[in-house]
Amino acid sequence: MSTEPFSLVGQSVAGVPMSIMMVAIPGIFAFVVAWWLTDRLCSPKSFLSILSRPNERTLHSMPTPQTGGLAVIGSVVISLILAASVLAITQPSKPVLPKGLASESVWIVASMLLIFVVSFLDDCVGLSAALRLGVQAVSACIIIGGVRLILPSIPIPGGPTILLGLAAIPVSVLVLLWMANLYNFMDGMDGFAGGMTFFGFGFLAYFGWQANYPVMLIIATFVAMGALGFLTHNFPPARIFMGDAGSITLGFSAGTMIILGVRDGIFDVWVPVMIFSPFIVDATITLIRRVLRRKKIWQAHREHYYQRLVLSGWTHRRTVLAEYGVMVLCGGLAVLYHHSTDSWRLVILGVWVGVFLVLGRLVYKVEQRRTASGTAHSLAATRVSTPVPVVVPQESPRATVKV
Repeated sequence: MSTEPFSLVGQSVAGVPMSIMMVAIPGIFAFVVAWWLTDRLCSPKSFLSILSRPNERTLHSMPTPQTGGLAVIGSVVISLILAASVLAITQPSKPVLPKGLASESVWIVASMLLIFVVSFLDDCVGLSAALRLGVQAVSACIIIGGVRLILPSIPIPGGPTILLGLAAIPVSVLVLLWMANLYNFMDGMDGFAGGMTFFGFGFLAYFGWQANYPVMLIIATFVAMGALGFLTHNFPPARIFMGDAGSITLGFSAGTMIILGVRDGIFDVWVPVMIFSPFIVDATITLIRRVLRRKKIWQAHREHYYQRLVLSGWTHRRTVLAEYGVMVLCGGLAVLYHHSTDSWRLVILGVWVGVFLVLGRLVYKVEQRRTASGTAHSLAATRVSTPVPVVVPQESPRATVKV
């Protein structure tokens, strides 16, 4: 969808730059709202306190509230309303956004809310997988039909660009559904999904700012800041989780931003793939491994790379901090890729692939070391617990002396 030019650069109200009016101030507000709401939801007295109990997929050991997603999404919606209201008051004679951009924003937020409501109901009462997936598919079709949100092509660095043609719509639906569900799959460790949201949407906000693209800049900034407010209570040891309402909605939103940016030429598809690759690579490779081993892909498990690290003895905090480092590295590679020539882009993609090959090998080494340590410990325990026969020499009979 083509939109009329719209710039935040160079505009001001009462001497305050428009970019600060519409982005920075509401962004800080999103952080504060998310922090405050999350703190309220942590309380067992909250009527919205829904507990997540330990199961075959999660790594926590105690029942924990799982309504943090309400704080993140709520802070985003409230901040969007605030930004629109401030601009409407300060510039009553001008539209908040040009018609095309305003329409896209409404469709994007509406689809997010539909996904959120159904996922929140699933957190509360439990819904069938078929119903959840059906609603996600309907939401994807609504936003694709509403604003023509489709992935038109896939460029090959140093090679041709693959035009998807008629396959663009089903591929776009698949991208939205996969991003929504892989986010949910990866939300199994304290601070992990919140961190990916902060770093991932933070990098998207950078690209929106650089391209002077207000829809991406505003929405991505508010989501990133809302996630940061939530993280103050979700960082290990977590007091609260975001639940399906948070993870699925944020994953769907990430997919929406990815397709939107590619469609409108903000970046090519490899940029957001690299940004969210800590989630995309782990979830996709784990899924493929389970398929090859003929395991049920819908069955709860602990086979993701981050889960394997924790099960190998790493603490939640150590693991999530290492993952944050990977997120920053991948985001940095995405920025370098975007600003490079085609020949350098191939090099950067090679480095990116190499990073995950090395990381996969390191996880395997950690597991092997843990296994070897456990085996040695078991052998030592066996040696200690096995009774050792003791031979006691018999005393020779004492001689008697007659007097």
